[in-house]
Amino acid sequence: IVNPRVLEDPERIRHFTGIIKKENQRMNHQVETILQIARLDRRDFEFRFAAADLHEIIDKAVSTISLQVESRKGTIVTEKHAANPVVTTDAEHSLHVLNNLLDNANKYSEGPPQITIRTRNSDRGVWISVSDQGIGMGKQVQHRIFEKFFRETSGNIHNVKGFGLGLSYVKAVM
Repeated sequence: IVNPRVLEDPERIRHFTGIIKKENQRMNHQVETILQIARLDRRDFEFRFAAADLHEIIDKAVSTISLQVESRKGTIVTEKHAANPVVTTDAEHSLHVLNNLLDNANKYSEGPPQITIRTRNSDRGVWISVSDQGIGMGKQVQHRIFEKFFRETSGNIHNVKGFGLGLSYVKAVM
């Protein structure tokens, strides 16, 4: 950015600051993943339960991943049908759970990601679903997706960075 040729071009400055922002988010995600490994190993989850609006948590998660999805010409649609989205939860862990699900939806889409997050009320609280048009996986490995470090060994996923911890964390928190 400090290169004189770049300083004179606002579009290039925006481009490079976008890259810096994206890389900063990626590094933050990797640090969080390392912390998750330690928590998973120790089963050390401190939950701070309080009333939280799931729609606000969803908005935060979407804002975290939106730049990455947009850079791949993808879309994230939210369908907030829950009339009462307030639940008792740990907002920080709920945010990390959604971040993991959205990150997977983005990473495992071959083309532009098409991600939809839906909420609805039920007798037991609020249901959240995250759906995508990703590459999917075979039935023979679906039962293993929540295992720590598990990554399917077939298909076009080796170019996807990850440790195989996201869904293990999701399961442990849930």
